[in-house]
Amino acid sequence: MDEQTSPREQLRPLKPLEPRVEVTPAAAELIRRLRAEHGPLMFHQSGGCCDGSAPMCYPDGEFRTGGSDVLLQSLEIEGVAEPVPFWMSVSQYEAWRHTRLIVDVVKGRGSGFSLEAPEGVRFLIRSRLVGT
Repeated sequence: MDEQTSPREQLRPLKPLEPRVEVTPAAAELIRRLRAEHGPLMFHQSGGCCDGSAPMCYPDGEFRTGGSDVLLQSLEIEGVAEPVPFWMSVSQYEAWRHTRLIVDVVKGRGSGFSLEAPEGVRFLIRSRLVGT
């Protein structure tokens, strides 16, 4: 790394051969509803225990990303006017770099400040290995 480039600039955005993040139809439907209610959205996946490892959905820009975050992908969701950025902490990315993340939704409330909490559902990540 040269002195002119921060670690964040070197890692962002990723240029995968295939999408790193995708959404299930149920998650896409929930994203459309949340977008209609809250405006443009973003996701952040931080890691940690319990619901700290669940993807959190916020109004775009409400969660401040920094040098310890990587933009994995800007999700194109049919029926949503703009891409939905999906961020992940660098440390979490290092552990998950060889996986495809699949955003899904299940019944039950998670903890935290994610926008879907009042809906009685929560986003979660499913994953599968991809080539390096």
